[in-house]
Amino acid sequence: MNDTRKKSLGFSLIEVLVALLLICIGVLGMVAMQGRTVQYTQDSVQRSSAAMLANEMLETMRSNRDQVYTASGNLNPNSAYFTGSDGYPEAPEEGTCQPLPANADPAKQLNCWLTRVQETLPGAAGLAAEVHVCRAGNTAGTCGNAGRAIEIQVAWRVKNGECLDAADSGDDKTICRYRVRAEI
Repeated sequence: MNDTRKKSLGFSLIEVLVALLLICIGVLGMVAMQGRTVQYTQDSVQRSSAAMLANEMLETMRSNRDQVYTASGNLNPNSAYFTGSDGYPEAPEEGTCQPLPANADPAKQLNCWLTRVQETLPGAAGLAAEVHVCRAGNTAGTCGNAGRAIEIQVAWRVKNGECLDAADSGDDKTICRYRVRAEI
């Protein structure tokens, strides 16, 4: 009887160590999941802001249709709402964007919208070239002079690898983009 008791000495200690190891692995998994949750939440907030900003510009253009369409009902390629190769008009003066009437100058509305994009999305201030409002081209992210669809793209900067739509980010994995195409 003493032989079996000697053989089983320390077995409970091994059971406790194995249980402790499993608990530690579980806790580390929960911490990793919490870290990803924070990242997904931040991405969700930024994408929601981008969607609201794009929708705001669409509604601004809808409320001022005579500046978007020609008299014959086609999209006006020279509309001040569309950003061309020249980029955006001169930045508005401090405090001149709130509130803007619906019939305000389209160039001013576009600039005030760009200012809100830069204030709302992180790192967007240095990405004005990535933000556009234009007639949609055949490929997403490109502008063209055909068709009736309008494309709005906003962009913001994140840490490397934190853009959850990395396939849509092109070569630079630190820039996230949100695009919407619509007919108004």
